[in-house]
Amino acid sequence: METRRNFVAKIAAGMAATGFISVSNSADASETPIKDTFIHHVFFWLKEPENTETRKQFELGLQNLIKVPQIQSYHIGTPVESLREVVDDSFTYSYMAFFKSKEDQNTYQTHPIHLKFIEDCQHLWEKVIVYDAM
Repeated sequence: METRRNFVAKIAAGMAATGFISVSNSADASETPIKDTFIHHVFFWLKEPENTETRKQFELGLQNLIKVPQIQSYHIGTPVESLREVVDDSFTYSYMAFFKSKEDQNTYQTHPIHLKFIEDCQHLWEKVIVYDAM
């Protein structure tokens, strides 16, 4: 499990590497919006979330999935427990991929690596929800 600080640092580093944000200390959110980016956010609920072997297999699948060349940046995470009613922390894994365009994301959907991930891992999850935004 990652700490929130590590999570934020990795997201910032990934976004800086892709040019989404500035690495300047003086930049604030209003100066660095993410524009013209297709965001594909997937939440997975594993059938056996406490099973270490299941989790290892799923994480390996995700590590292979991020090799699809159309992915500009990505984040793989686990829920942060929250007492806030508006926070859904019931999922097992969160996967977010950033693409330059809807066309790149469409290519990703039929890419052999993505299809292999589904083939190899779909038996591990009981529920998937996808949110796509541009």
